Amino acid sequence: MSLVLHAVRWLGGLALRDGGRRLAVAVLLLLLGHLATPGTALALRGLTDEALAGHGGAAVAAALATAGLLLAELMLGHFAHLSYFEVGEQMESRLHRELAQVSNGVPGLAHADRPEFADTVTLVRDELAGTRAALEALLHFLGLAVQAVVTTVLLGSIDPYLLLLPLAAVVPVWLGRRAQALTDAAREATAERLRYGHHLLGLATTARSVTELRLLGGGPEVVREHAASWRETSRVLTRAEAKAAALRALGQLCFAAAYGGAVLLVVARAADGTAGLGDVVLVIALAVQVATQVSGAVAQSGLLQGAGRTAHRLEQLHAWSRADEDPPANAPRATAPAATPTVPAPRRLDHGIRLEGVGFRYPGADRPALSGVDLLIPAGATLALVGENGAGKSTLVKLLCGLYRPTEGRILVDGTDLRRLAPGEWNARVAPLFQDFARVELLLRESVGIGAVDALGEEAPVRAALAAAGADAVLDSVPGGLDGLLGRGYGDGAELSGGQWQSLGLARCLIRRDPLLMVLDEPAAALDAGAEYRLFRGFDRTAEPAARTRGAVTLFTSHRFSTVRRADLIVVLENGTVRERGGHDELMAQDGPYRELVELQARGYS
Repeated sequence: MSLVLHAVRWLGGLALRDGGRRLAVAVLLLLLGHLATPGTALALRGLTDEALAGHGGAAVAAALATAGLLLAELMLGHFAHLSYFEVGEQMESRLHRELAQVSNGVPGLAHADRPEFADTVTLVRDELAGTRAALEALLHFLGLAVQAVVTTVLLGSIDPYLLLLPLAAVVPVWLGRRAQALTDAAREATAERLRYGHHLLGLATTARSVTELRLLGGGPEVVREHAASWRETSRVLTRAEAKAAALRALGQLCFAAAYGGAVLLVVARAADGTAGLGDVVLVIALAVQVATQVSGAVAQSGLLQGAGRTAHRLEQLHAWSRADEDPPANAPRATAPAATPTVPAPRRLDHGIRLEGVGFRYPGADRPALSGVDLLIPAGATLALVGENGAGKSTLVKLLCGLYRPTEGRILVDGTDLRRLAPGEWNARVAPLFQDFARVELLLRESVGIGAVDALGEEAPVRAALAAAGADAVLDSVPGGLDGLLGRGYGDGAELSGGQWQSLGLARCLIRRDPLLMVLDEPAAALDAGAEYRLFRGFDRTAEPAARTRGAVTLFTSHRFSTVRRADLIVVLENGTVRERGGHDELMAQDGPYRELVELQARGYS
């Protein structure tokens, strides 16, 4: 029952915010429609008694009243639907925005690393499509409750024993709740498998993956794996649904026995003359209504329980995203307290960014990704991170971007702990281009302009960023220019090459307003030497002035030492710790791991 009450509060609050007037009209019409149902039973009793008594006029009036009430019962529900349908649509739209916000609106990424977070997002996303049905269930549930009270009073007026008939509804309602719990548990148990099935379906239907799968001959295998995954999911769900159906059938049988007893009772009273034939008709009609109320209440309460679970899951997502502001539960507490008052991000760097004993461990990991990192990145400097895969380069980049918080130590920006900066402010000072850059399939002006949302409607900054990124050719190749659609995700847009998408990612980075940290995380891994040169040349057009005027820091990771040697400071990471630091010539002279990596790559080219 707690889930039902929670759903009532949650859905009611949403509906009142999104359409209080329309909701009030819908409630009034539904209540009148539900009251018309027991009213029809009363009119039938009057019709029966008046007809048997030979009162033709009164019988005709009762017949007309019965017809009018039946018409009202049918029509009022239809008009109520017109009112609450629009409210339900607005609620669903609001909840989709809320889900997008809780998934993407938090500066950090720690919550997204939890597998249970991804599973819960999948469940909520699938369940939000039933928001309108849940609102309809709530309104009908309230109408049925009022109707049940009136029906109970009418039954009690005929015989006190008939008051037990509504109580017999407890059994099917209770068994219905048990049945719903079984199906909900099965859905939660298959959430991970369902997410896997969605992933396989995406592989089999997305143009980027279909091309490679077709050439490799892997398409049929993906389809077979998807079918096997769906069969396994269906097996668990079908078994749970079968058990739930059996429980619901048992509940209905129990009520059917009580229904038969009520009819026999009033027939016996009619036989001994203590009740009229109209009372028999009334009890039969009311008993049918009670049966409808019970089955309706079971069905609606099941939907409301599902809505209550959705509300709980959405609240859990909010809790996880809020917890992103704190270190993971399995990690030591960082140096500075999380409750320190926030301060605005600096407009320029005078000293630089310092890492003091920084460590980080991913949730559930058995060892830290970074440990004891002490490092100073001077204002205006260029830092290159070097190391083999898994050394901790990308983790350190994400810490500096503010996407994660250290689980040990602290990061200081001109002496201010990064965690003291107001949420989102440091993100606004970061201009990133990652190896797995986003392919934003929107209009070209939007795909680039989203890098500076406040300039989204302006054409000049977008053109300047495209020029700085060397992406003028992309602009010329897209039909419609800045107003041309990119990609085939939801429309017939221009399909770009990987290099063209990356140049747009660079433009999105370069359009950022007054960045203090410019990041290139393995951006040239898939580029040839000429493309890499053009990428860094375009990046330098913004990075060099930013370093001179604002003390902005440039950070990049790369496996290409022709790129690395251009950095002011090179840091070699190994197993999450700093192994070496210095300039290219200095590190080559030390005859350490950096020189070994450089010579190893050189031998590969020779």
